[in-house]
Amino acid sequence: MGGGAAPERVAGRESGACMMNASAGRAAMAKEATLFISAGEASGEHYGALLTAALKRRLAEAGVEARFLGMGGVRMEQAGVERVVRAEDVAVMGLTEVVRHLPQIYGEYRKLKGAIRRRRPEAAVLIDSPEIHLRLAREFHRLGIPVIYFVSPQLWAWKKRRIRVVQRYVRRMLVIFPFEEGFYRERGVEAEFVGHPLADLPLLPARREEFAAGNGLDAAKTWIGLLPGSRAKEIAAHLPEMLKAARMLEGVEGKGRYEFVVPLAPTLTAEQRERVGRQAEELAGGMTVRLSGDARAVLREARVSLVASGTATVEAALIGNPFVAIYRVSPLTYAIAQRMVKVPHVAMANLIAGRRVVPELIQHDFTAENCVEYIRRLLPEGAERQSMMHDLASVGDALRRRARSGSAIERVAEIVLEEVEAAGPMRRRAAQPCT
Repeated sequence: MGGGAAPERVAGRESGACMMNASAGRAAMAKEATLFISAGEASGEHYGALLTAALKRRLAEAGVEARFLGMGGVRMEQAGVERVVRAEDVAVMGLTEVVRHLPQIYGEYRKLKGAIRRRRPEAAVLIDSPEIHLRLAREFHRLGIPVIYFVSPQLWAWKKRRIRVVQRYVRRMLVIFPFEEGFYRERGVEAEFVGHPLADLPLLPARREEFAAGNGLDAAKTWIGLLPGSRAKEIAAHLPEMLKAARMLEGVEGKGRYEFVVPLAPTLTAEQRERVGRQAEELAGGMTVRLSGDARAVLREARVSLVASGTATVEAALIGNPFVAIYRVSPLTYAIAQRMVKVPHVAMANLIAGRRVVPELIQHDFTAENCVEYIRRLLPEGAERQSMMHDLASVGDALRRRARSGSAIERVAEIVLEEVEAAGPMRRRAAQPCT
């Protein structure tokens, strides 16, 4: 860190200490705790809900009444988080998309900032979504509130200059991919690979008949998963080309042989879901295309899938579903990313393996023709399909490995409570009159 960092950190602690009087009393009593948990993406929102439940249970066992607030989706709200900001109101994609939404994002940021100042939580857990969360980390630091960042922003791929923000304002960085731990530790950040939360979920047995009945599918046919992403912009960018590939595959292999399933994220609004349903119906061309609310079930039951790069590719790897990774952004975003992104692969399965184990069809390579070519290779039993399944199993093993026993979520909960306890003396000192 640069020479100017130390005065800023000291000043942040001092000014934060003078403003912490109200919440310090709660920490001293150890009967109540207010925690800030924030996630802006569908995957992060899932982890946020699991973490809220784990923290609530642990605090209840200690006789502490816990309150949670922050940004999140419906699952976090159901877990007990007071949503100051709804995750579905800030989910955007790409550089140019973020720029266009800056006024809205900044407005939601101000709501969060106001709530933090009023409520003064004991600790903050920020899950991915760096556009808002790295700004919030600075505010928490100023108030003397420890920041635990869970699910690293992909600084190792681009925007490495943001590491300075992490160094200054983040107390602990908890990462879910093994190679990320070394990246942060080499740069002086206290980081730990806690494992991937999805790796802790049980591998459920196939329930083909049940899945068919619940989704209006024919169990005698071959199912193909179409996973266009969790955000409305991603779906708009990916689903039409996916459905074009589906129509081409039907034409090549014989009409009626396949059925296609599109899972939708719970962070989508009802209006967005309806829009996707209408689009799928219009572009289906007589094919059977069904919408589902369970991506894991789709990946478990599908023979092969087209998957937008992101968390769903990790789910596919853990489940062992052969897939083709795809992604498309605006031309300007892609042009900028080509200059800034410095990684050899896009799909996380390939990054973890250190080599190309699944095909990547990115931007101009993402065409219906290319999708059909790879799908046709992976549909039949044979060396190509078996090789990919073997490689995906190795990726899954790497994600399940961690230094400590227990689940990723339980380890994160343990660290959060460690930080709350460690901050206790400081916060009690903060209750004393400032001179």
